Amino acid sequence: MNQENSFTHMNESGRPRMVDVGTKEDTKRKATACGYIYMAEHTLKKIIEGQIKKGDVLNVAQTAGIMGAKKTSEIIPMCHLLMLTGVDIDFEIDEKNNRICIEAAVTTTGKTGVEMEALTAVSTCALTVYDMCKSIDKEMEISDIKLIKKTGGKSGTFIKEK
Repeated sequence: MNQENSFTHMNESGRPRMVDVGTKEDTKRKATACGYIYMAEHTLKKIIEGQIKKGDVLNVAQTAGIMGAKKTSEIIPMCHLLMLTGVDIDFEIDEKNNRICIEAAVTTTGKTGVEMEALTAVSTCALTVYDMCKSIDKEMEISDIKLIKKTGGKSGTFIKEK
């Protein structure tokens, strides 16, 4: 089978497989992803003022995002189990647009990247915000989850064009 025309996560029989990364060199790797959760003005205000009955939304979401990054290989079938060396999550409250921007940076030293872990962290944060606020705002929208930067590995640096 021609390697250029084959899927790396399929074996010769066309069935799924996890790619063997055992021969790759360990390198420092970092991936940063971001996304948004839009909500009603009153919902954002309650988050800012700490008035959501389930607790401190951003602290719980931050913890959930870290947990999500650590468990990525359990929910994304072809992801490798990685020893993460760091997960950092930041929130930017945008009152003008009634949204919260979520940014997650994940690091490791290893044979494969952490893009999926960063994307999972952002997704888990957004879903946690939704879960904690759904009793007062079922119309929240999660959007624009994307990789914005990655460094390390054979393919080098990627920076998403704006």
